[in-house]
Amino acid sequence: MFNREIHFIRSLFSNSSMIPLHEPCFAGNEKKYVTQTIDSTFVSSVGEFVNRFERMICEYTGSRFAVATVNGTSALHIALILAGVQPDDEVITQPLTFVATANAITYCRAEPVFLDIDLDTLGLSPKSLDLFLKKNAALKEGIAVNIHTGKRISACVPMHTFSHACQIDRIVAICNEYNIPVIEDAAESLGSTYLGKKTGTFGLMGVYSFNGNKIITSGGGGMIVTDDESLAKRGKHLTTTARVNKSYEFEHDMVGYNYRMPNINAALACAQLENIDLFIQNKRELASRYKNFFHNTEMTFFCEPDGATSTYWLNAVLATDLTLRDLFLKETNHAGIMTRPAWKLMNTLDMFRHCQKDSLENADFIEKRLINLPSSVRL
Repeated sequence: MFNREIHFIRSLFSNSSMIPLHEPCFAGNEKKYVTQTIDSTFVSSVGEFVNRFERMICEYTGSRFAVATVNGTSALHIALILAGVQPDDEVITQPLTFVATANAITYCRAEPVFLDIDLDTLGLSPKSLDLFLKKNAALKEGIAVNIHTGKRISACVPMHTFSHACQIDRIVAICNEYNIPVIEDAAESLGSTYLGKKTGTFGLMGVYSFNGNKIITSGGGGMIVTDDESLAKRGKHLTTTARVNKSYEFEHDMVGYNYRMPNINAALACAQLENIDLFIQNKRELASRYKNFFHNTEMTFFCEPDGATSTYWLNAVLATDLTLRDLFLKETNHAGIMTRPAWKLMNTLDMFRHCQKDSLENADFIEKRLINLPSSVRL
């Protein structure tokens, strides 16, 4: 049934018999920089490339401070701690996300609250957020409290899904009315912009991921960005096991985490970031070809939202219904073309079924129809 689609996708990635969803592209100084770390013997969490990568991220995103971590999940975990999330708190987020978002909240022994998304962004809906807070929240001595559960609402974590920016300005404005800090899950959206500003830089903190499937990769890695110097200093302290800076003694002044990015990973990341503009240009050209191909077909190509410029980290189409979605997934994967559905909604997973949620109508609609297409950089 989908022979035409399979032929078209193969024409885009002609050099591969098995077409992956998103593979890394190493086109610059990766081997050179990694070799330098090996020659220096500083391959772990102490090394110049870690500091260099943090400076490069600050320059690229416009953030004042950056803290490099071992992965995006650890970055989000530390950001939640820095924001003051405590056990038994509630943290607002969206159900259409990778499980790491909800996991990091649970690491703090807090509970996620899942609110619906917008169909045009795939991210947390400001309307859903505003309605939930008006019905359920009140400020008590400057602290947002859920009047029905008695629990503190200590953070909001919207996600920029598949690199498409949510309406983050409206989300931040609503949360500011309730003194709720916003942590942007920008794990998939490095390089995307909204209203001319990089995603990840609107909230109190933003978090990026550099996993092997991201637009740039360090193999494994993450980053917290913020304009708050005190948060950045505490974040770096927490991610380096809270070690007090002494020349040779080991002393720690609080429970910390061994989350600092290794130098060898940072070396890879520095080389990757040098080519991010080339990668984005290439991926936007690929998105344009997908958009033109799927025009007037049973699949609707998902385009960047108004006011946003997306990197199209993962391209997506929407099928007319679940049956068509599943048939497309079956035929393309059988043909050696890796496609995938959206994640199962977080509120449907056993460990999160008990969590608060609203109607989630849009999230349910998207989950039943969305298909991610191969989206690797093609050089």
